[in-house]
Amino acid sequence: MKNKTVLIKNAKIVNEGTIFNGDILIENEYIKEIAHSISAKSADVHVFDAENNYVLPGVIDDQVHFREPGLTHKANIETESKAAIAGGITSFIEMPNTIPQATSIEKLEEKFEIASKTSHANYSFMFGGTNDNLEEILKVDAAKVAGLKLFLGSSTGDMLVDNPEVLENIFSSTDLLIAVHCEDEATIKRNLEQHLKQFGEDIPVEYHPIIRSEEACYLSSSKAIELAKKTGARLHVFHLSTGKETALFTNKIPLKDKKITAEVCIHHLWFSDEDYNKKGALIKWNPAVKTKKDREQLWNALLDNRIDVIATDHAPHTLEEKENIYTKAPSGGPLVQHGLVAMLEAYHNGKISLEKIVEKMCHNPSILFQIEKRGFIKKGYFADLVIVNTNNPWTVKKENILYKCGWSPFEDNTFKSRITHTFVNGSLAYKNFKFYNVKTAKRLTFNR
Repeated sequence: MKNKTVLIKNAKIVNEGTIFNGDILIENEYIKEIAHSISAKSADVHVFDAENNYVLPGVIDDQVHFREPGLTHKANIETESKAAIAGGITSFIEMPNTIPQATSIEKLEEKFEIASKTSHANYSFMFGGTNDNLEEILKVDAAKVAGLKLFLGSSTGDMLVDNPEVLENIFSSTDLLIAVHCEDEATIKRNLEQHLKQFGEDIPVEYHPIIRSEEACYLSSSKAIELAKKTGARLHVFHLSTGKETALFTNKIPLKDKKITAEVCIHHLWFSDEDYNKKGALIKWNPAVKTKKDREQLWNALLDNRIDVIATDHAPHTLEEKENIYTKAPSGGPLVQHGLVAMLEAYHNGKISLEKIVEKMCHNPSILFQIEKRGFIKKGYFADLVIVNTNNPWTVKKENILYKCGWSPFEDNTFKSRITHTFVNGSLAYKNFKFYNVKTAKRLTFNR
């Protein structure tokens, strides 16, 4: 529903550490006014009554895999961005390990071109670093691209950067934000060989966090941080999964001044190794879901600001792929539709405040990536807004799962909160499981 002027009335606005009652006037994609009470000046104003529900800034998900191009039997930008706006995510940053990989400017721009035609949410893409593409990395325009993604442990595809000299050269040569997947390859290979000897190819999935172990994560992330400190690079460590790693990060300085930052994903805050018995490979991720103690330590680090951002690492595979034996079942799962409501469940359970959820899922990604005019409910900012009813329970079922892969690790889970409306650049894009195919999404730009 594309409107030039929209007025949201009777909202509980969650923004910058406060919750207050008010109205929001939107004009031509932007927030024009926020006040206790605003009157519609003409009949052309489309008025939405928020009915005293919470209005949040649209979530910015800094790590997703939407599988296009090349892996579109699993997902594509159109299907997954639709699922994202149904989950309150209005902007996403997608990873380079597609087929072909986004490791040249030409291939990167091909992905932007696809998104410009099909995405329902605002978009950016990470450029992929390899052992031999420094020349291309140096061509990346930092004002138009989210950052540089390096796989320091193999995950999906063959983008492992395992040459120490190359790694130091990249860290020393670019001003781009460098986002890293940290798992030590040699440690994982050694652990896998031991389990293959014991079990053969059909290793019980509960050994996944022992194969992709705490040691593998800590060894890699600590080396990356050491290199960032040595070179002065701007480093962002994706998907922390262990309590031990949280000690590597600080909460002593404001986020805008941090050179080394960290992210945690929904699945590492929700599941533990006790869930493998029931969920099997559906919760097989890299890095692995680990122990209850790790989960608790991740929560502690999130709440005391050593961890800066909550993301999904949305990475769908087909059920058929997931049902393979351990060595053939791929890692990753779909999460964009259910990430925000999962965090709202944690709010209901007293784990985290609404203000903190907004800080970690909306404000901080904007600050950390220096995204222009998004992530806050502020005059002059793009009107990316989400209305949430925190007392409207619903159960995740096959028929309401929107991912192309058709499954969710949250299937049969009942959430207390519901995303009722999502506005993208001032236009209503989603309302209660109905989509308005207005396609107002834009390429993200960056204040760099």
